[in-house]
Amino acid sequence: MQQKSNQDTLAVHAGREDLGALGVHALPIDLSTTNPLPDIDIGGESYEAMASGGQPPQDGSAVYARLWNPTVARFEAGLARLEHADAAVAFATGMAAVTAVILAMGPLQGNRHIVAVRPLYGGTDHLLDSALLGTETTFCQPHEVAQACRPDTALVIIETPANPTLELVDIRAVAEQAGSVPVMVDNTFATPVLQNPLDHGAALSLHSATKYLGGHGDAMGGIVACSDAIATQLRQVRAITGGLLHPFGAYLFHRGLTTLPARVRAQQDTAQHLAHWLDDHSAVARVYYPGLHDGSADLLDRQMHGPGAMLSIGLAGGFDAARRLTSALALFTHAVSLGGVDSLIQHPAALTHRPVAPEARPGAEIVRLSIGLEDAEDLIADLGNALEQVSAA
Repeated sequence: MQQKSNQDTLAVHAGREDLGALGVHALPIDLSTTNPLPDIDIGGESYEAMASGGQPPQDGSAVYARLWNPTVARFEAGLARLEHADAAVAFATGMAAVTAVILAMGPLQGNRHIVAVRPLYGGTDHLLDSALLGTETTFCQPHEVAQACRPDTALVIIETPANPTLELVDIRAVAEQAGSVPVMVDNTFATPVLQNPLDHGAALSLHSATKYLGGHGDAMGGIVACSDAIATQLRQVRAITGGLLHPFGAYLFHRGLTTLPARVRAQQDTAQHLAHWLDDHSAVARVYYPGLHDGSADLLDRQMHGPGAMLSIGLAGGFDAARRLTSALALFTHAVSLGGVDSLIQHPAALTHRPVAPEARPGAEIVRLSIGLEDAEDLIADLGNALEQVSAA
């Protein structure tokens, strides 16, 4: 029986339970692409177990890195503990993880209908809208989920806080509407530090590990926390499609978990400070931030442990102002992605949400800010100077 620990302690120790027996202190990285086979029978049994979504048998072999890797497995164990899940399955990218979930829960089970609540990350929205995986998607609002579900509905997909306008979706309310249909929550913005979707009725919690879990913008991956049964399905898809996370990426993500609570809370403190400062600025028409003027304070209290470190702003000067702002900043890097130690700014409609259908695309006046670990007053000075230039123009 695993000891119940505070999340900060889990972040440091989860997934490292075997290190003492290995005689090491730092996380080891196993880069083997192939592994010795004790004999033909054991090799065959091991291959069969992993190709069908299982784990390497005791006294068996890991056979081949496309099937399983111990460094990846440690990261998975650590994230599962933080997400209060039985298991987690890691992939080469966040979109590889989304694809695997859709395939495993949908077409491979004979159901091809997906319900998705907008707004969503642009890549996910584009994948669903393209029908590339042979699925049909009904896009809807949170209160329309029950009506949108059909007998052949395989999955309900939501993102909360949503990208890029930070709307909160009531996970439990959606799960109740979905009934027996599993709900997947994109938990990238919140991280396990601020939100645990499985505690609120979701079946799967997905992360673009590239963002907050890694936290340094130097590794790409995705991971899904879920039940053991769903994990078996996802590992089978991963083994067949070759979507396994590279071991070095897994090492960086697992190392990133140790500082995740400290980073997220510090970034959140700064984001809250900036949100209130921006809310009073004449060049800003609206600040999008959970609990700030959006009526979500009650849901925020019930579902999350804080509003997070992402925020978006609608500029009074529209698209021209957004274009000028992104070019006038010094400390904020104009770049896609989020969740790193340095602050980023991007224009969603022109970049990450460019492929999204026009009716669901964010407004041209909106820019999204990912708040890093810089000093809050320095970031305010940078924004103040840039907004002054925007206003003057």
